[in-house]
Amino acid sequence: MGGVGVFTREVQAAVLDGRADLAVHSLKDLPTESAAGLTLAAVPERAAVHDALVLPSGAEPADGEELVRSLPSGARVGTGSPRRQAQLLHFRDDLQMLDIRGNVETRLKKLDDGEYDAIVLAEAGLRRLELGDRISGILQPPLMLHAVGQGALGIECRTEDEFTRTCLAAITNADVLVAASAERSLLRELRAGCHAPVGVSSRVSTETVFLEGVVLSPDGSERFGGEIERPRDEAESAGALLAQVLIAQGADRFLV
Repeated sequence: MGGVGVFTREVQAAVLDGRADLAVHSLKDLPTESAAGLTLAAVPERAAVHDALVLPSGAEPADGEELVRSLPSGARVGTGSPRRQAQLLHFRDDLQMLDIRGNVETRLKKLDDGEYDAIVLAEAGLRRLELGDRISGILQPPLMLHAVGQGALGIECRTEDEFTRTCLAAITNADVLVAASAERSLLRELRAGCHAPVGVSSRVSTETVFLEGVVLSPDGSERFGGEIERPRDEAESAGALLAQVLIAQGADRFLV
């Protein structure tokens, strides 16, 4: 659900009108409902799913939760993500959550120049840019659940293009597809956009898929959570069932 970014629409339009045969997206930014005429045809191997806490240059890396605990009272933390903001405020309500703009290098410079005490970025993005040495600590559950589809790519093609669909099927990672299906089903059933304060954590075994989900109020004062485990061929229904558990708790109040 949720709106589609301008770049996403442009890439999809290029596939639909034949200028391109496939569109590669960051899966966390791709709406859970496919555009008419397009199919999500491949979900390759997934990169790191967690968020990373980044401190000013020269800081020693440590456990992510301990680093958050050690931030000074009223520390200025840069992130524009409602999901990250709400979970950090749930953990420490004294933190100042500040928006931050620009590409990764620009954000790191603002941090090093003293505009923030810490910033939060996706671990996968930092590593893809060969900036893994800037990661001070990894933020993991229960402190921080990642975004739906984080660290994964989603590749779309025209629904009628059987040849491309067959080729793309060959690069799909079956376990990642199961996890992504459960996560995206949860978001779809919640009728929430990709920027809603929704966090997930998923694990896939040879037989089952485990899914944990949380929804928070923007200020982090309220947190609704649940988990579910189902056979892996029931990944989509698992996500939908977990969404109903969260809605029954009242989570839908923060998804409008």
